[in-house]
Amino acid sequence: MEFFEPTVLLVLALVAFAAGFIDAVAGGGGMLTVPALLSLGLPPHIALGTNKLAASFASSTAAFTYYRKRLFRPKCWKRAFVATLLGATIGTLVVDLISTEWLEKILPLIILLAALYTVWHKTPANITNEIPVSCPKFKRKQYIQGFSIGFYDGLAGPGTGAFWTVSSMALYRLNILLASGLSKAMNFTSNFTSLVTFAILGHIDWVLGLTMGVCLMAGALVGAHSAIRFGATFIRPVFITVVSILAIKLAYEAWFIPV
Repeated sequence: MEFFEPTVLLVLALVAFAAGFIDAVAGGGGMLTVPALLSLGLPPHIALGTNKLAASFASSTAAFTYYRKRLFRPKCWKRAFVATLLGATIGTLVVDLISTEWLEKILPLIILLAALYTVWHKTPANITNEIPVSCPKFKRKQYIQGFSIGFYDGLAGPGTGAFWTVSSMALYRLNILLASGLSKAMNFTSNFTSLVTFAILGHIDWVLGLTMGVCLMAGALVGAHSAIRFGATFIRPVFITVVSILAIKLAYEAWFIPV
């Protein structure tokens, strides 16, 4: 395990708080934390595993907050839970088979594409905060959505919360609050599943992960309450700008600077 200066941990803690806040509001906090971990020089496998540890704190906090506000009903999404768990497990195992060199080149591209997707996506009108009474028509959609996004979260992770939110609004006609509640619960499922797998494989820096996790949890608590009260519109410009800059920086270092 590598040791870092207290100032480095402080900066990471601040980034983690901001990421937890953003993730609870709009999703995609991993697009800040993964680049931050990679910028320390951590191998991609360790950066992803450490991020899963930290992200589990944030996603569990945000999911519980939405559940307490009655913006998420777990029994309606059993199939999505199972599919997400399976997809995240397979995705994490696939990561272990990919070379570090390829991960260094692919991750910045994934992060940048996720940021661009967030820019172009148009949020649908807010309709109602009522959860559907029954979900029979959701069955097939839940399996496909859960497995594919769970696999992506296990494989890479950045932008998973945003992908869950926008796809849930498109597939189920949920408004931003209900889609966010679903997003946080499923994000926690895939985060925790990947965390266990990464821990078994030994791809976690526990000091960094726990330090960032506490701060992510604090940011997620503030962010979830802010999202429920104000919505996500005010955070998008800052979020997209910061993520794009970090992604471009990582891409330049991975693709154009010789080793």
